[in-house]
Amino acid sequence: MRGGPSASLLCCCLAVVVAGVAEAAGAGTRVPPPLPVLPIPTAAQLAWQRREVIMFFHFGMNTFTDVERGTGAEDPALFAPAALNATQWMDAAAAAGASLAILVAKHHDGFCLWPSAYTAHSVRASPWRAGNGDVVREFTAAARARGVDAGLYLSPWDLHDHRYGQEIAYNEYYLAQLHELLTRYGKVWEIWFDGNKGANATKMTYHFQEWFDTVRQLQGSINIFSDAGPDIRWVGDEKGFAGTTCWSAVNQSSITIGSAGIEKYLNDGDPRGTDWVPPECDVSIRPGWFWHRNETAKPLSQLLNIYYNSVGRNCVLLLNAPPNAAGLIDGADLARLREFGAAVKRIFGTDLANGSRARASSERGAGFEAGKVLDGRDGTYWAPKAEEKGYWIELRRPAGARPFNVVRMQEHVALGQRVERHEVYVDGVAVARGTTVGHKRLHRLPCPVAGTTVKIWFAARRGPPLVSAVGLHLDPYATDVM
Repeated sequence: MRGGPSASLLCCCLAVVVAGVAEAAGAGTRVPPPLPVLPIPTAAQLAWQRREVIMFFHFGMNTFTDVERGTGAEDPALFAPAALNATQWMDAAAAAGASLAILVAKHHDGFCLWPSAYTAHSVRASPWRAGNGDVVREFTAAARARGVDAGLYLSPWDLHDHRYGQEIAYNEYYLAQLHELLTRYGKVWEIWFDGNKGANATKMTYHFQEWFDTVRQLQGSINIFSDAGPDIRWVGDEKGFAGTTCWSAVNQSSITIGSAGIEKYLNDGDPRGTDWVPPECDVSIRPGWFWHRNETAKPLSQLLNIYYNSVGRNCVLLLNAPPNAAGLIDGADLARLREFGAAVKRIFGTDLANGSRARASSERGAGFEAGKVLDGRDGTYWAPKAEEKGYWIELRRPAGARPFNVVRMQEHVALGQRVERHEVYVDGVAVARGTTVGHKRLHRLPCPVAGTTVKIWFAARRGPPLVSAVGLHLDPYATDVM
């Protein structure tokens, strides 16, 4: 055709158009992620779960009176730490592998570790720093300098303040102190509430919802801890042990903060729970929460056992290390924390699954391959096809691979917790079985094995399992902790 394109040029143009359409069609065929199984964590809850180990510092009037629970009548002149060094506390937290440290700003005795404008019962009335000191300020400043995030605990039960028992007056007082703590000291990552009080305590109604809403207003991305959350729940004991079955979900409507008889429910969680409120395992490195001269730190074997039964059961471990009357972490306690942190790094710093090949019962599609469990990334995961009769993933290890005695599994909990039961086989022999997995499940085997195949079967309660990691480790301390 005169003035028109040649036949060869027309064919070329058509080929480009066809190729472009094909490319566009190919770009649109990527398999989307599966629907989440509700409830799911907030971004703040997810970041908190990945901390795994955090620290608690109980320090206050009880440190100087050598009791666990004060009376509220203590003389502020007793508070006189001669060498308080919050930087040393943060060194202890970092040595234990903690990225968050929580300070008891006020315990049940009502003595405030900051110069509150709403009470005379504080460091302002003590000889420490000539009445000009502020433990909360030194604590938060040291945390920032060390790269550790800060949290605070403000006891609802107050044995000193005369307003305690007067519902409106005390709740106003408590909210005023919350306002001080959450506006003066920079970002606070976790705020700790509890309903603990003595059997003969003055009757008092706490306005928890008003407290929670105020906290959200002042610190929008904070995590709030209490028996029932709303963000983090108590695990139900002070031993540092979660249940062998541990769901992150509960029904908050079934829990009243401070009530007795809810411990088992908190320990196990609820597979049909409508609220994502993961558990925190609080335990002290010593028998008591506060420092006492006649107490010593738990041995490494016990701390590792706690780790496996908290972090290894879908929880965050909150480990308390009480500063002494000088205002320092005791030297032996500090050494134990360093030993603990080093041991955890030694065990989990090397993944003996590296070099393995992964295959699975099925794969959802591109981006969800079995090999995602070996890539070391939190955001990737293996997803099988839906509605299979049985889900499994298998690691084939290279020849000569080293023996292991710890199996690590992690779900992609950003899309919900799904696994109800699981079994682990090495070369066809069952070596471990359990129920929930969640953020992390750790199995210690009776002795090291050097198998070439590791296969895990998953039973999922709601939807196919989404597995972000499978790891193998050698725990050289296992004979001490079994």
